[in-house]
Amino acid sequence: MGILSSFTNLNRYEILARIVIVLLVLPLHEFAHGWVARKCGDDTAEAAGRLTLNPLAHVDPFGAVLLLLTGFGWAKPVPINPARMNHPRKGIIWTSLAGPLSNLLAALVGVILMQIVFPFYHANPNAVLTGIYLLLYWFANINISLAVFNLIPVPPLDGSKVLMMLLPYEKGMWMERHQQQLSLVLWILILVGVLNVPLGYLSYWIMNFFTWATQWIGTLVQMVM
Repeated sequence: MGILSSFTNLNRYEILARIVIVLLVLPLHEFAHGWVARKCGDDTAEAAGRLTLNPLAHVDPFGAVLLLLTGFGWAKPVPINPARMNHPRKGIIWTSLAGPLSNLLAALVGVILMQIVFPFYHANPNAVLTGIYLLLYWFANINISLAVFNLIPVPPLDGSKVLMMLLPYEKGMWMERHQQQLSLVLWILILVGVLNVPLGYLSYWIMNFFTWATQWIGTLVQMVM
């Protein structure tokens, strides 16, 4: 009931942003993994028909519903075969980073569009411009949160694969052998809310940085209005 209650208390723009994330950004996240893997020599995702932005090829029903209800979720992971990569260790690192980086890129695009819309909203704060601005805000905010969450170095998240490749071989193998136990620890930390503050702070900092770095766009739009 707590999750459903929280969902019903959301504003319609955040709900719409979550729907856009499910249909557009989760597929983009998985496409990015597959595309970088292909560039590294592994065509497994392409052969499986996953090198596409079609949401039907990527959306995981449970992960999609969870994202709609909580703001966090996932798509079906694209199949990756490190043995087919030209340089497996580097390939896994870049392939794993590709997903979160695609979320950050989508968030940056959202913030840039916010900067373009804001001068018009400020001059004439009507309902349409307010809706567009809030939709873009939540779109950027959720993308940043997903990127930060996926970079946690605990299985099965993308950050864990990066960490396993950077650690000495024995420690990396220990992480791989204990993925289930580490995943259980991650879920416990999520459920008790231990990660909320650090993840929220980091997401807030990134959002502020993107806003600061793109302020000149809003200023430029104001000058030509």
